[in-house]
Amino acid sequence: MDIKQLADGVVSGNRRALARAITLVESARADHRAQAILLMEEVGKSGRQALRLGLSGTPGVGKSTFIESFGMMMIREGKKVAVLAVDPSSARSGGSILGDKTRMEELSREPNAFIRPSPSQTELGGVARRTREAVTLCEAAGYDLILIETVGVGQSETVVSEMSDLFLLLLAPGGGDELQGVKRGIMEMADLILVNKADGDLKPAANRTCADYAGALRLLRKRPQDPEGFPKAMTVSALQVDGLKEAWDEIQNLTEWRRETGHFDRRRAEQAEYWFGQEIRQGLLAQLQKEPLKSMISDLAKQVAAGQLTPGHAAADVLNALQHG
Repeated sequence: MDIKQLADGVVSGNRRALARAITLVESARADHRAQAILLMEEVGKSGRQALRLGLSGTPGVGKSTFIESFGMMMIREGKKVAVLAVDPSSARSGGSILGDKTRMEELSREPNAFIRPSPSQTELGGVARRTREAVTLCEAAGYDLILIETVGVGQSETVVSEMSDLFLLLLAPGGGDELQGVKRGIMEMADLILVNKADGDLKPAANRTCADYAGALRLLRKRPQDPEGFPKAMTVSALQVDGLKEAWDEIQNLTEWRRETGHFDRRRAEQAEYWFGQEIRQGLLAQLQKEPLKSMISDLAKQVAAGQLTPGHAAADVLNALQHG
């Protein structure tokens, strides 16, 4: 495979080249990994930068409708939009969210939109690494806005926040109990909380939920990367395309402030450092899956289970073998 030619195709905005490049970075094969590293270095020379928006929300909150409505609004403003997904369930089941495109009918037919389901990998770290590289490829291909959707709750949010410039939390209207359902850690990550489905009979409930979250956000410790009034909660209706323009204005205001104050570039530098550490961890874990270490770990695990060895002793043996292997 001619990596230079593939990189040129990506940078020129060729969709087929972009899809091929993402397939390459998703591959776990050692020869593909080596090619992927060269490809990432090549496309990095383009120097292009998109706005990366992380998006999370509980199932049934209307995330697909939001992405479709928001994406179409951006395209009408002359922007190119990419949608990528991090799906922790694919790490467990080995499947991937192939339903994305069918759920976003209008957006998936749009030539200025690119939708890519989550890669199926054996663990969340693998899914995340490939998605991060896909984000970089979409930037190089000239996309202005990249939406990184996390399907699920918990660890995947942390991973998505480490590859996003801004993190949006999408919630459904609900009573005070709703507040209990959102982990504090996820609230602390959010730059903007959007209460969706603020239309029809649900509008009063959405307004109440929004007020509850606005109150909760005020109780959180102030972060240095936030200007006055952020993070904030707002109501939107993805179905009626209501409040999306206002949400986009707030996203732009926050991004602009962070660029001017140096927080934007500082955060990207911190993220690059984080992923450097993750690459090392993933590489070391991959070593443990290779022979002879794989068999050694299996044998030692049986001895630990039988009570013949302590977990600490067995782990020390493995690490010693790894060091001197």
